[in-house]
Amino acid sequence: MPVVSRMSALIGLIFTTFLVMSGFSYIQRQEKKKIVFFGDSITQAGVMPTGYIDQMNKMLEGQNLAAKYELTGAGIGGNKIYDLYLRMDSDVIKKNPDIVVIYVGVNDVWHKSSSGTGTDPDKFVKFYNAVIQKLKANKISVILCTPAVIGERTDNSNMQDGDLNRYSFFIRNIAREQQLPLVDLRKAFIDYDLKNNPENKEMGILTTDRVHLNPSGNKLVMEEMWKEISKLR
Repeated sequence: MPVVSRMSALIGLIFTTFLVMSGFSYIQRQEKKKIVFFGDSITQAGVMPTGYIDQMNKMLEGQNLAAKYELTGAGIGGNKIYDLYLRMDSDVIKKNPDIVVIYVGVNDVWHKSSSGTGTDPDKFVKFYNAVIQKLKANKISVILCTPAVIGERTDNSNMQDGDLNRYSFFIRNIAREQQLPLVDLRKAFIDYDLKNNPENKEMGILTTDRVHLNPSGNKLVMEEMWKEISKLR
């Protein structure tokens, strides 16, 4: 084969290889799922060291899955469900996520007694559904979470146990009616405390202050969320 022909063939091979590899890299980038965790101060702290988002990132790295997922926290302290609705365009939809994990409800219950600014049940359900519908309209997969605890006593003596159970019931119903994945943190935390809180302590098992999570609480949240996220691969 003449030198010119061999050179042309070699250049063609190199160019073809470049196109194939470029296309492969593009496909890899496209497959990376963007996940936004949408919530209150628990999620705001989730990006900090030992937070549940931080722990999930480390878990993904350890399993060689970090290249497949991009995790973003969109939590603001004190937020209730209507706060999420009001800021979802700028804080969530604008980021073009593939999956949004909604983790809210503690303040909707807690603030009813602490400051009188909680969320009434009918409004909670209305705004919760509105958040979901807007995410769905933007072709975003949605995962729901029940609120975990406001106090870790296992004998139903925490002041807000009744309301937390009630609002968790609302979220479970919404998940069932709309056929959405559910991370039942309320149940997971109760089950964990029943096994690991024999002294019926108010805090210190999964929380630092009855509400916000210690490393063990964050680990439990991470593990429960990952069970549902991994199904959407």
